Amino acid sequence: MKPNKFIQTGLVALALFACNTKNSDFDASGVFEATETIVSAKANGEIMLLNITEGQPVSERQVVGLIDTTQLYLRKVQLHASIKAMDSRRVNISTQVAAIQEQIVAARREEQRFVLLVKDNAANKKQLDDIKTQLTILEKQLIAQTETFKNTNNSVANEQLSLLAQIAQIDDQIKNAAIQSPVKGIIFGKYAEVGELAIQGKALFKVCNIDNMFLRAYITASRLTELKIGQNVKVYSDTGKSNRKEYQGTVTWISDKAEFTPKTIQTRDERANLVYAVKIAVKNDGYIKKGMYGELRIN
Repeated sequence: MKPNKFIQTGLVALALFACNTKNSDFDASGVFEATETIVSAKANGEIMLLNITEGQPVSERQVVGLIDTTQLYLRKVQLHASIKAMDSRRVNISTQVAAIQEQIVAARREEQRFVLLVKDNAANKKQLDDIKTQLTILEKQLIAQTETFKNTNNSVANEQLSLLAQIAQIDDQIKNAAIQSPVKGIIFGKYAEVGELAIQGKALFKVCNIDNMFLRAYITASRLTELKIGQNVKVYSDTGKSNRKEYQGTVTWISDKAEFTPKTIQTRDERANLVYAVKIAVKNDGYIKKGMYGELRIN
């Protein structure tokens, strides 16, 4: 029994040595993550269509659903009718002031006639003054009426602009009723179904961009000085076998605060309790999966 115990102890030590040798080939380890986007409803109403399933690929700006827009459409029709009705309140200024303009023209002709009569002593000056006074009154009336009609038309135009702005808002709401995926990726979660009531801000589904992954690794302070933002490093995906797939990565973020080593992460220096989190951007060829373990090697 004792020799067997000795052999078993030796095998365990050899395995631990092999693991430590294997881990020492890398400067840090971590988990592959991806950018997740929670898509929420932008409009209120019943969900008429939501054609997605978990694991389904979607493209950027792809329409995957629709929220009922009946009430928005009816409101838009009502506003268009109001705008049309306001056109009847518009004043044709030239038509409305035509009569007074004719009176002014007649008064000016009369003024010119009396100027000649007064000059020939065929009429007294008072008659000429009365005509001039009447002409002045008519001209002021023309200015006042023209200004009033312009104000009326401006008021109608402003009211119509206000209604047009409301229509533009409704058009935007109708546009938002089309449920779109903001990014290219894979559907990772579906939180609503057809027939449910959607309100603004309600989560509908989650899409994950798997084309551009990043490795969140933890590195000791002694190796942190060898990294900088924008630096190229080598990233290896852990396939669970002896071989690993190599990728080119770029350092995009380095934490400015140290933290305790996560239980699921083994760093090169196992004696260090504090490590720094770093993010390495990696272009995914389809083989990297979210949650897969990976390693980092500084070039």
